[in-house]
Amino acid sequence: MLLLLSPAKSLDYDTPLPANLPHSLPTFTQEPLELIELLRRQSPQQLSQLMDISDKLAALNVARYEAFNPQFTDANSRQALLAFNGDVYEGLQASSLSAQELDWAQQHLVILSGLYGVLRPLDRMQPYRLEMGTRLQNARGANLYQFWGSRIASYLNQRSAQQPDTERTIINLASQEYFKSVDLKHLQAPVVECAFEDFKNGSYKIISFHAKRARGLMARFAIQRRARSVAELEAFDLDGYALAPATSTPRRLVFRRKTSH
Repeated sequence: MLLLLSPAKSLDYDTPLPANLPHSLPTFTQEPLELIELLRRQSPQQLSQLMDISDKLAALNVARYEAFNPQFTDANSRQALLAFNGDVYEGLQASSLSAQELDWAQQHLVILSGLYGVLRPLDRMQPYRLEMGTRLQNARGANLYQFWGSRIASYLNQRSAQQPDTERTIINLASQEYFKSVDLKHLQAPVVECAFEDFKNGSYKIISFHAKRARGLMARFAIQRRARSVAELEAFDLDGYALAPATSTPRRLVFRRKTSH
């Protein structure tokens, strides 16, 4: 079983890391360099317009692209799972996972990325900002979906093939923006989506902030239980959520809660 997560815009390169934390290197090496080369050609004003970000953020990312190095070191990078710092990662709380749990996550968790394509939790990552939905002209097309093409799906096929036959399901905990980077025509493993709904104004609905955090909670739930099947995920009960069987299908598990925490 593989769990897919989106990255986060917020990054943390300041909190000290545990001693002797293992690391790995990103799977795709040439593609990020191609994208960095394209991004380096953008002025701060062009980048601000391309990404719909402030001038200050544009300047920060121009500096990041300029500093990007093909060599990943302790000084310029850190493990992806401990570098991302958004709502999903607040739910996941990676810094409190044990070495054994991080090792399980390394085998079963995949973070989708506009720049890196895919990241394993312990892959070293240099700071960047590049949303998957960015319309960055490149040699393969007009956006990052065309840039990555079927590469991400092929990678997931390769990873899934290493799992036992009964455990080749892909659990989508990523946003639609990021999951669109997985070319479903090429993907061989079945996909199960998890949706998280809160009761508000008389009905259940997906509330972005809570849903993002719940995706991280689900990833943590799976990691800590070394989940091997969809049935084990159906027992998810953190923060008041519970499976809604009447609303769920074999390919879409819906979890609901009455009160937001």
